Amino acid sequence: MNDVEREFSWDDEIEKDGGEYPLLPEGDYNFTVKSFQRGRHSGSKKLPPCNKAELTITIWGENESVDVKHNLFLHSKVEGMLSAFFTAIGQKKHGEKLKMNWNAVVGATGKCHVYVDKYTGKNGVEYTSNKIKKFYAPDADIKTANSQQTASEPSESKWSNASWS
Repeated sequence: MNDVEREFSWDDEIEKDGGEYPLLPEGDYNFTVKSFQRGRHSGSKKLPPCNKAELTITIWGENESVDVKHNLFLHSKVEGMLSAFFTAIGQKKHGEKLKMNWNAVVGATGKCHVYVDKYTGKNGVEYTSNKIKKFYAPDADIKTANSQQTASEPSESKWSNASWS
């Protein structure tokens, strides 16, 4: 079997079955925002139609990383969640107003709490995935699963409002 990555032609034969996606246990982790797209929430019982930020966030475990899709809804009902995210990545300070700088989101880093979500798909099969429950302020005394350092100890520059465009 050839393990070299390559492009397939339309007539190639394939063999490998799909594997399981890695799943991190519930806990506190460092993260990096991998991508951001603007989207629109069509509305639900809990939240009316509004703009949404569709983020892909890389969660850094001890030995592996997991990409998690996370939506931030631009609505006053969930303004606290927006504030927590922008505080976590170093753009916002507690008690201060902030004009959200979406151009500086990709590449930003912070800390968050991850849980394992269990759900049943439309096909009736039960699935599990990682989800983000909350974002932590950079000054929160949180030990992450992949670091013995806490945010209240002297930190490296990676905890700053980083943006690598």
